[in-house]
Amino acid sequence: MSAYQPSFQITPYILTLVADISEQIGAWSALLGNTGDALSPQLKLGNRILNIQASLAIERIIESPEKVMKLLERKRVSALHPDLHRLLNILVTYEDMSQWQPNNVSHLLAAHGCMMQGLVDDTCQWRKSDVAVYDNGLLMHRPPPSSQVDRLMTDLLGWLKQLPVHPLVASCVFHYEFEKIHPFTGGNGRIGRLWQTLILSKWKPELAFLSVETVIRRQQDEYYAAFNTAVKACDVTGFVEYMLKALLSAMQEGVVAPSWNQVGVKSRLISDQLQVLDNINGEMSLITLMSLLNETDFIKFKSLILNPLIDARLIELTIPNEPTSSKQKYRLKMEHD
Repeated sequence: MSAYQPSFQITPYILTLVADISEQIGAWSALLGNTGDALSPQLKLGNRILNIQASLAIERIIESPEKVMKLLERKRVSALHPDLHRLLNILVTYEDMSQWQPNNVSHLLAAHGCMMQGLVDDTCQWRKSDVAVYDNGLLMHRPPPSSQVDRLMTDLLGWLKQLPVHPLVASCVFHYEFEKIHPFTGGNGRIGRLWQTLILSKWKPELAFLSVETVIRRQQDEYYAAFNTAVKACDVTGFVEYMLKALLSAMQEGVVAPSWNQVGVKSRLISDQLQVLDNINGEMSLITLMSLLNETDFIKFKSLILNPLIDARLIELTIPNEPTSSKQKYRLKMEHD
């Protein structure tokens, strides 16, 4: 039995979030009318696209919705993009995810090899040198020495194998501890987010297609603030609370996807997003944008059309600090940004 015990508390707020997420999963399954591998193809597709877009955007690597879709459909993408390799790696890694077990070190190393193939020289192995994590030139975190990585990861995976807490909580704790250890020379963020999704999917298969990446992308400052606070406090409780809130938000957004018709959903997603991009003129309100598609369901429009374009930094808010403002409008992303 592993003696390793991450420092955190199960607060009343955590218990409430776990209950709310579990209830949301029940509602999601009831709406779908099925579970597990029988999940509707459009839900899998839509959330996989959101995951890939957000994963690239978090690291300031932006891809358009139609390019992601073409890759998913295995179509030739014209003109080799400098970041195309990263996108393909993410796609292949997420498709292989179901083959791995969260507490298996060999599977974790294999996932790193898949995600970082052709991008770093030392794939499938722990880092051999000491590192520091900076943000805009400021030191944010100094991970443990490389000589400690193997022991720390063995302890962490041993703790995860015991699963001493609810899988929702365990996935958040693992995410934090993994990023704190920073075991690889590159790809730690991508692998950490992937592995939390894997842990969740082993508990509830529906969660394999939950776009947690998108929520983190929209709340990136809060994500880093929660992580840095946990590092300074040597306690992961606040980070667990943040991530559970993000998961609940993602569940509430993802539940809209099944309302789309299955037939032709791939081409509709591309053409609708492109129609908005092609016809947006100056600053336009949400209602005006919806009129471009004769859309009346603002929840579906925001979740499936507008938000992915914002996440891809193709469209921006005119009042970014007040996203729910009644005066809010949208425009094409300014080139100088």
